[in-house]
Amino acid sequence: MDIEDVLCSKTRLKILNALINSELTPSDIAKTVGVNYADANEHLKILEAAGIISHIKFGKRIRYFKFNEASHKAQAIRHLIETF
Repeated sequence: MDIEDVLCSKTRLKILNALINSELTPSDIAKTVGVNYADANEHLKILEAAGIISHIKFGKRIRYFKFNEASHKAQAIRHLIETF
């Protein structure tokens, strides 16, 4: 997936900004960013497929998303967001 495809969405950039210093559930992300749960989930899938974020699962249904610290792409994007 190309960087343009990942970062071309204001919603995805808002999600990444929300995750800079946090681990959030999809519901928390939806509320923070101002989108519905389904839209947040779709954006999360794209960001996770690109390797920028990852999730931790608690129980059967609770997921917390965070930056994928093992990814060089994620580190570069984190630095870019923190710079601006």
